[in-house]
Amino acid sequence: MAAAYGLYTHIQSNKRRSIALLLGLFFLVYLVVFAGALLAEGLTQEASLDWLLRKAWVDLLWASPIATLVTAVWIAVAYFFNQSLIDAVTGSEEITRKEQPRLYNILENLCISRGITLPRLKVTEDQALNAFASGLNEKQYSITVTQGLLDHLNDKEIEAVLGHELTHIRNGDVRMLVIAVIIAGVIGFFAELLFRVMFQGGWGWGRGGRSSSSDSDRGKGGGGAAVVIAIALVAVAWLLSVVIRFALSRKREYLADAGSVELTKDPDAMISALRKIEGRGELQDATSAVMEMCIDNPREGFADLFATHPSIESRVTALVQFAGGHDPGPLELPEEPQDESPLQTAPEQQDPGAPGPWSSDTSAPKPFLPSEPPVTLGGPAPSGPQPGPWGPPRQN
Repeated sequence: MAAAYGLYTHIQSNKRRSIALLLGLFFLVYLVVFAGALLAEGLTQEASLDWLLRKAWVDLLWASPIATLVTAVWIAVAYFFNQSLIDAVTGSEEITRKEQPRLYNILENLCISRGITLPRLKVTEDQALNAFASGLNEKQYSITVTQGLLDHLNDKEIEAVLGHELTHIRNGDVRMLVIAVIIAGVIGFFAELLFRVMFQGGWGWGRGGRSSSSDSDRGKGGGGAAVVIAIALVAVAWLLSVVIRFALSRKREYLADAGSVELTKDPDAMISALRKIEGRGELQDATSAVMEMCIDNPREGFADLFATHPSIESRVTALVQFAGGHDPGPLELPEEPQDESPLQTAPEQQDPGAPGPWSSDTSAPKPFLPSEPPVTLGGPAPSGPQPGPWGPPRQN
C-alpha cells in the first residue's frame, strides 16, 4: 500500500507541477523581456537607475502582448510537432508487428496485462544501447529503442526496458520533461535574441516618448547598474530553466525502474539490462533534450551536479535493496554472432560445387562414413548378406 500511495502521489504531483511549470514559463519569459527592456534603456538613455527601472516596466507592459503571443505559438508548435522533431533528430521510424514481431509482441503483452493504451513503437538505427518515451498525450505517446539494444539484450531484458518506458508514460514523466524542454527552449530563444540585439546596437526602445516621469526627473549615472542588473536577470532566468530540467530527472528514474519490476515481476532482468546499457547509451546525433528522455544519459556535468540521471550503480543498488534483485556487476556485451560453419549451413545454402561425402575427390576431408553408399540408386538389388559397418554378419 505504501508503494502504491507513493506512486499515486507522484503522478498527482506531476500533474500539478505541469501546470505550475507552464505558468512559470510565462513568468520567466516576462522576466527576460523586462531584462531586455532594462538593458536597452540603460544603453540608450542617460538617467538614474530608478528612472530606468520604471521606464523598463512601462516597456514590459507595452511588449508583453507580443511576448505572450510568441510563447503561445512556441507551445503550440511544440505540442503538435514535438514528436516529428524528435524523430528527425534521432532518425526513428515507426514499426509494425510484421516488421518487428518480437519487440511488438513484448510491448503489447505488457500493455494488455495492465490495461495500458499501446503507444507507438519506433526503432532508430543506432548501435548505442538506449531507449526513450516521448509525447504529450495518448495520441502522441511513443517508445523508441535503438537497434543496438535489440541486438544485445534478450527478451526479458527488453521487456524490462519497455516496462521502464511505459512507467514514465503512466506516471506523467514524459509530459513533464517535454514541458521542461519547451521552457528551456523559449528562455534560450529570448536570451539569445536579447544578446544579439545588444551586440548589434540596441532595440531603440526608450528613444520615443513612453515615460512614466518627465525628462527633468531622469537624473543620471544609472546606466551601468541597469546593464549589470539586466544581464543578471537573464542569467537567472536561464539558470532557472536549466535547473527545472535537471530537477525533474533523478527521482523519476528510480520510480520507473520500480514500475518496470512491478510490471514484469523480474528485478534481475531490469538489473542486467541496466548493466548492459551502462556506458553504452550515447546517441551521437541526439540533442541534450533527447538524451534527458533516455533510460540512461551518459552525458554528465561537472562533479555530477548537472547529471540528469542517477548513476547506474545507484539504481542497481536500489533494485537490489528494495526489489530483491541480484547484481551481476558490470557486464560485457555478448560477442557478435560468428559465421556458420559449412556443416551447419542449410543444404540450399551450400556451394553446389563442393564435393559430397562420397565424392571421388580425395583431397577433401570426409566424415566417418562407409567407403561407398549402401545402395546405388537405379542399380540391381544386393544379393546375399551384406557386411555391416562393423564387418560381415556373424554366422549361427
